[in-house]
Amino acid sequence: MKYVDEFRDPDKARRLQAEIARLVPATGATAERPLQLMEFCGGHTHTIFRYGIEQLLPEAIELIHGPGCPVCVLPMGRVDDCVTLAERRDVIFTTFGDAMRVPGSRKSLLQAKADGADIRMVYSPLDALHLARNNPEREVIFFALGFETTMPSTALTVLQAEADGITNFSLFCNHITTVPTIKAILDSPDMRIDGFLAPGHVSMVVGERPFDFVAEHYHKPIVITGFEPLDILQSIWMLLRQLTEQRHVVENQYARIVPAGGNAAGMDAISRVFELREYFEWRGLGSIDHSGVKMRDTYAAFDAERKFSVANIKIADPKSCQCGEVLKGVIRPWECKVFGTACTPETPMGALMVSSEGACAAYYNFGNLTELMAKRKAVNA
Repeated sequence: MKYVDEFRDPDKARRLQAEIARLVPATGATAERPLQLMEFCGGHTHTIFRYGIEQLLPEAIELIHGPGCPVCVLPMGRVDDCVTLAERRDVIFTTFGDAMRVPGSRKSLLQAKADGADIRMVYSPLDALHLARNNPEREVIFFALGFETTMPSTALTVLQAEADGITNFSLFCNHITTVPTIKAILDSPDMRIDGFLAPGHVSMVVGERPFDFVAEHYHKPIVITGFEPLDILQSIWMLLRQLTEQRHVVENQYARIVPAGGNAAGMDAISRVFELREYFEWRGLGSIDHSGVKMRDTYAAFDAERKFSVANIKIADPKSCQCGEVLKGVIRPWECKVFGTACTPETPMGALMVSSEGACAAYYNFGNLTELMAKRKAVNA
């Protein structure tokens, strides 16, 4: 297939739907004990809701919406650190737009901007470097955020800053890694995942090999998945086929984009600039070993955490917000006590309602709110 509309072909979707329904009985799954398949990436969650894929699946398949939205898992304390840095008079703080509204304990970056902080939305770290070049009297901080997908562009920007001799540019590094997070999910005692849809964009950088442990050590099938509706349906079919054949391997449905070996140049840039943190705090998931990166000592001059005082205080989410349970797949977004009432995209209490890739925002924007609220009322009755 060459064109995007071919990946949304309803006839092909119906054929895949029929094949999925045919394979389900052979897995032994039922509506009472459904197969639980986790899509790790928030981009997959968005596609699933936008195109109503859950409604196409048998009741014996339950999709679990994982923590693959980097904005959604940013802990509240790190947001507070961002605000503190941004409120310095000598700083221009730059960020991607989807991080502007993530709530901290005091305020969000958007509220800090309204209060007078010089916070600017950018489309890439190179935009931030351009600002630093044009404002030599100010320190320009880039809020570096995302999984391995965005790490290469950040690393290459640091290398460019070094080559150009720009000294008023730094990162507030909050990049996170995929593999330790999947491992933490699989080790969690309250999780029961039968298969994974692996993130396509991350795999474009890291390749297939980092996911081998899911199949080899946990004996779970895993399929690297694209982002169109037929990609999702085909990947679910591939997972079911593995389950019926009692296989557990890494398969690459997104081979048109993802090379088996990943992006060598991107991985080289990452390894030059970053190294693993001993641990990193995730909103809703707690501390996960080696799940984040920091800047190597060689590039300490570009590290905002070393240039400025950063408190790095851990702050608990509001007790009424159940983002953590949603991130781990323990509850559905509509089962959260504040979903759709105190917590909406206009007034988000939790990060999952802020980003368009967050599971709560996806349910709110694309689900039947009346039906969801009725379900919650029935569950709580």
